[in-house]
Amino acid sequence: METEYILLEEECQSAEQIQNVINMASEQGGGQIVLPELNLTIDRGLRLYSNITLKGQGDKTILRKAASKTYPLSGYHNYGMMDVPLKFTDGLKPGMTVSIHDDRTGGFAETFAAITWVEDGWVGIDAPLESDYHQDYQPELNTVFPMIYVHNSENVTIKDLLLDGNLGENLVQLGGCRGGCIYFAKSSNITVDNVKQHHFNAEGISFQMCSNVYVRNSEFTSNSSNGMHPGAGSTNVIFENCKGENNNACGFFFCVRANHIDVINCRFSNNNIGISIGERDCFNIIENCKFVDNHNSGIIIRDCNTPIEVHSCLIRNCTFENNGIVDNAPEIQIGKNAHDMIFENNQINLTGSTRPAVAFHPTAENIYLDNTDGLIINSDEKNLIIEKPNFECGYNAKLEPKWFRHLPV
Repeated sequence: METEYILLEEECQSAEQIQNVINMASEQGGGQIVLPELNLTIDRGLRLYSNITLKGQGDKTILRKAASKTYPLSGYHNYGMMDVPLKFTDGLKPGMTVSIHDDRTGGFAETFAAITWVEDGWVGIDAPLESDYHQDYQPELNTVFPMIYVHNSENVTIKDLLLDGNLGENLVQLGGCRGGCIYFAKSSNITVDNVKQHHFNAEGISFQMCSNVYVRNSEFTSNSSNGMHPGAGSTNVIFENCKGENNNACGFFFCVRANHIDVINCRFSNNNIGISIGERDCFNIIENCKFVDNHNSGIIIRDCNTPIEVHSCLIRNCTFENNGIVDNAPEIQIGKNAHDMIFENNQINLTGSTRPAVAFHPTAENIYLDNTDGLIINSDEKNLIIEKPNFECGYNAKLEPKWFRHLPV
C-alpha cells in the first residue's frame, strides 16, 4: 500500500519544504504527498521521482510561479562545466532551479539545472552546461523553470492542483521544449489528472521521449506558446477530457514522432491554431473533439519532407466551428506530402462563409474525407480517395517493441 504524507499548511510554507518531503518519500521508495488548501508562490520547480504522487485539493491548492529574475554572467564560461560565474548572486539559494543561455544559444543549447551551492560570485549546478556562453552575447542565468518536472523516472502522478504561471512577472522564456509548466523527459507511466494550469511563459504541458502518459480532466490555458505538447518521440499516450484554450500558439502541438496518441473528448478554442500535426506524427487518433473560434485553422497538418511525412492518422466525430476567421484560413489544412489520413463523420459549420472547409497541398494523397456535402473543398482529384485506408492507430493499437526502440532504456 502506498505510503501517504499528509502535509499541514505550516509544513508547506515554501517550495523547499515541499521538495524536502518529496525527497524523503523518494528515498523510502515512493509515496503520495498530499498538499492542503494553500496559495503558495514557489521559487523553484518541484522535481518528482519514481513512484511519487503529488496531490492537492483541486482549485483550492494553488501553486504560483515566483517572478523571474535575471543574473548576468560575469564573463565567458565553458560547455560541460557545473558552475557559473555571476556578477551578483543576491537571492539565489541551493535547490532553486534556473536556466542559462546567451543571445546565440537557445533551444536545447540552453541549460536547465538546480543550484547546488552559492559562493563568492559563483553558483554550482547539478547538470553540465549545454554550451559555451560568450561574454559578448549577454550570457545570463534566469530563475525560470517548469513548475513541476520529472526526469528519467516512472510511475509518477500529478493530480488535483491549480498551477499559475504568473506570466506578467515572468518575461523570460525557458527554451528547448523544456519550457512547459509541467515537463517530463525520458520517463514512463506518468499520469496528470484534474490539473488546471494557466498563464505560463511557454507551454502548459510538454514532454519529450516519454511513453505511457495519461493526461485527463485537465486544462491548459492562456499560455504564451502551446497548451499541450507531446514531444519528440513520445509514444502510447492518452489526452482525455482536456481543454486547450486561449494559448498564443496551438491548443495542442504534436512534435516530431509523437506516435500512437489518443486525443479524446477535448476542446480547443481561441488559440492561434487548434491542433498542429507534423513530422512523423503517425498512428494517432483525434476523436469527439471540438474546435471553436481558433484564429487560424482548427487542424493544420504541417508541410513535411519525405521520409518524415505525416500519415496514418484518424480524425473522427469532431466538430469544427468558426475557426480561421481571423486569419481567413480553412477549417482544416492538409499539408505537403501527407498521405493515408482518415477524416470521418466530422461536422464542419461554415454558416454564411465562403472560406473553404478543407484545403490540400497538391502533393497530399490518399486522403479519405466524408460528410462534406455543400462545403467548399480545395483539392485536386489525386488528393482524395473513395475507399477508406486500413491501418491500426492510437493508444495500445497493436503495439510492438519496435514502436519503443527509439526511446532511452
